Amino acid sequence: MATTERKYGAPMVNPEIKPFFDAAAQGTLMLKKCGACGQTHHYPRAICPFCMSEGTEWITASGRGTIYSYSIMRRVPVPYAIGYVTLEEGVTMMTNIVDCNLDAIRIGQRVKVVFKPTDGGPPVPMFTPA
Repeated sequence: MATTERKYGAPMVNPEIKPFFDAAAQGTLMLKKCGACGQTHHYPRAICPFCMSEGTEWITASGRGTIYSYSIMRRVPVPYAIGYVTLEEGVTMMTNIVDCNLDAIRIGQRVKVVFKPTDGGPPVPMFTPA
């Protein structure tokens, strides 16, 4: 009998990204923003990937975005969608599109963040149609 719910492995959490996952455990999506060049970036890291400044800070993201691209994995026990979502803050995240009819997903569709539990680790942000 096939399972109907997909399980997610726990992410590796190091001190540099711990605040990201601590916020996720509270239901908040955080991003990093550079104080020098003003660019917001994801995947969170201490050094700005645009100007190499160490002056980055955590900001709270809106959690709303648009599907930029996606692909549906069907040749697995539990089909799922993986995609890129461009957030209102301008960054694009690779993520899962969840809690929806996979055949109804469309590029340009509005989505909002949800946090899914992992197997023994912090929850991870994913997106569902808004």
